[in-house]
Amino acid sequence: MKNMKKAIALFCCLAVIAASLSARPQQDAATGGGGTAINAVPLRVGIMPDADSLPFMVARDEGFFTAEGVNVELINFQNPQERDAAIQAGRLDASISDLLAAAFFTAGGFDLKVTSLTDGRYGIVGSSRLNIKSLADLRGKRVGLSTNTIIQYTVDAQLQSAGISMDEYEPVSVPRMPLRLEMIQNGQIEAVSLPEPLLTAAVEQGGVLLSTTDTTGIDAGILLFSKKTLDTRLDDVTKFYRAYYRAAQKINANPDAYRNYLVENAAFPAAVRNAYRFVTYRKPGLPDKAQIDQALAWLKTRQLLSVDLKAEDLVDSRIAAAAASW
Repeated sequence: MKNMKKAIALFCCLAVIAASLSARPQQDAATGGGGTAINAVPLRVGIMPDADSLPFMVARDEGFFTAEGVNVELINFQNPQERDAAIQAGRLDASISDLLAAAFFTAGGFDLKVTSLTDGRYGIVGSSRLNIKSLADLRGKRVGLSTNTIIQYTVDAQLQSAGISMDEYEPVSVPRMPLRLEMIQNGQIEAVSLPEPLLTAAVEQGGVLLSTTDTTGIDAGILLFSKKTLDTRLDDVTKFYRAYYRAAQKINANPDAYRNYLVENAAFPAAVRNAYRFVTYRKPGLPDKAQIDQALAWLKTRQLLSVDLKAEDLVDSRIAAAAASW
């Protein structure tokens, strides 16, 4: 009888140990291995197939979000219209966007805030067939773009840097970017404006790179977060940004290591794999007030904004303040 009791006690002890060991991996998965529970509800973040979005994709695919202990779902959009519709419908916590869209959302009563810049690139490509060699050659000429958007804003700003006012060139509305690419390739228009990676694709197909926003100091790309998410999940948003910055630093350290990734994971055209010039990704921070004021003034000049907005109406500084010490 005594031996039977010992056997039962030993069996119970072993069962407890086995249960503990089997539960441990599940617990670590739920906490990201860091001891803090991960919110099961993901941060839903809208991205585009562009340079701005690359660090977010790398952070996801290389496990940086998980390592920081935050659940993130990246939602891919092929055009700004679909992205903006998702933002307005409340289906996203955050999204890649631009300063003009941020102003429109604020003016429309949507409680969204700019939490940081993103690093992308817009540029103007001239037609070699039509003998366009510099921005100065575009005075009085046609430029294909999407009107009343961030594209036209960056065109106006880049041309202004060459002494050409917004009334001294002819903006031609070509909403579809692939059509702009085709038009410049075939010499059907003097110049077009494109974001990356189509900007590099246009140059690879014979276009002349005239100007880019990163060389003319124009900050247009931003990340928007809903204020509700910032107020209720600020810790998760901070972790999200830490993972983003880790990915950004890794890309900056060895951009050539990501050339295959551009095509295989980030939906860049295969033609730009070797030619693409990586942007330098910065620590998360807000746009300069002067940049926001310039964008708001442009909207007023173009009669696209009927309400008076200030830079502080658009931004939330909590993430930028936290990132300053990273």
